[in-house]
Amino acid sequence: MKKGIWYALGAYLTWGLFPIYWRVLGGIPALQLLGHRIFWSFLLLFGIVMSLRQRKIFLSALNGRVLLIYSVAAVLIAINWLTYVWAVGAGFIVETSLGYFINPLLAVLLGVLFLRERLRPLQWIPIGLAAVGVLYLTFAYGALPWIALTLAVSFALYGLVKKTAPLGALHGLTLETGILFLPALGFLLYSEFIGTGAFMHTSVLLDVMLVGAGLVTVVPLIMFASAVQVIPLTLVGILQYVNPTMQFLLGVLVFKEPFDHRRLIGFSVVWLALILFGLEGFLVQRRSRVLAAAN
Repeated sequence: MKKGIWYALGAYLTWGLFPIYWRVLGGIPALQLLGHRIFWSFLLLFGIVMSLRQRKIFLSALNGRVLLIYSVAAVLIAINWLTYVWAVGAGFIVETSLGYFINPLLAVLLGVLFLRERLRPLQWIPIGLAAVGVLYLTFAYGALPWIALTLAVSFALYGLVKKTAPLGALHGLTLETGILFLPALGFLLYSEFIGTGAFMHTSVLLDVMLVGAGLVTVVPLIMFASAVQVIPLTLVGILQYVNPTMQFLLGVLVFKEPFDHRRLIGFSVVWLALILFGLEGFLVQRRSRVLAAAN
């Protein structure tokens, strides 16, 4: 289990440092960054599948239903990635962190709505608090925090779709990026044709980082997939807040994004909701263990 904890921490720490990586590439249009992220991720993932000699296993699992499920997943993850890289480059790192703070509660709510999962009565309180926090921030911003909501909704729906997905993490992500590969390649070639392409036209550092977009996308996902196989989901749930916490601190302390008292109030309501949600789950599990030991 100790190795699994390190894998999970590695994944979340990598994601937490993402704003630095994408901020360096902030001068490149977000659609091109998305194209490179998809292009190099697919090549790396496909190379891994081939090196593991799993090509036949991968291809044999494909059918109409699988392609439909992963096409929906691919669109959702593309929306999430595009929103994220654009927001980081535009200076909205704090708001992206809000999206990933909200996401776990939204994922639980989607489970209730679509998978007929049941919430314990006390679990409705943090979900309601999170909604209050978002409404307050809407008034604080003077507009709906659409970046945070787009990230939260797209990733929560992505998780919902993946609940019904039959492939493992490696094959699933390979298929998703494979579905997006030709559109991404087409857009990158079009950008090159009209003279707006960034690759091989900027600096060696940026070229390396564009190629590395595949590596920084795939490695934490593989670490995360390895972690969830060996450590309890409750621990995964606790560790997942490392990512948005780091992003929030980077946005406020490093990149000096505005964070006034009104936003602090809204974020505090969301943080309180997460604390209550985690505390309720901890107490329920502790009581279950006590009852199991008594029997």
